[in-house]
Amino acid sequence: MIWPSMMKFILGEIVITRAALKSIPAEEIYLGIDRHVCGDWGELSDADRAENEFSLLHGFRLMSVYETKKGVRFYVLTEADRTATTVLLPGDY
Repeated sequence: MIWPSMMKFILGEIVITRAALKSIPAEEIYLGIDRHVCGDWGELSDADRAENEFSLLHGFRLMSVYETKKGVRFYVLTEADRTATTVLLPGDY
């Protein structure tokens, strides 16, 4: 569980695609969202991490990439206006 003081931004409404719900265990979805909101961007390149840090300061969209224990890759995206965060598979993008 994330303490509010650890959150770097507001998630807004959390949306999960059907494909993600079918492919990712709930506990791994929660862990990904927790990591995302704390600024642990997962498996991003250094350039993409820098872009997220810039976006965090300037109010642009944020993206994280994670992989489940079974190797399923998924994204967590927070919109620029912070009204919604979406969990999705690469094929859903």
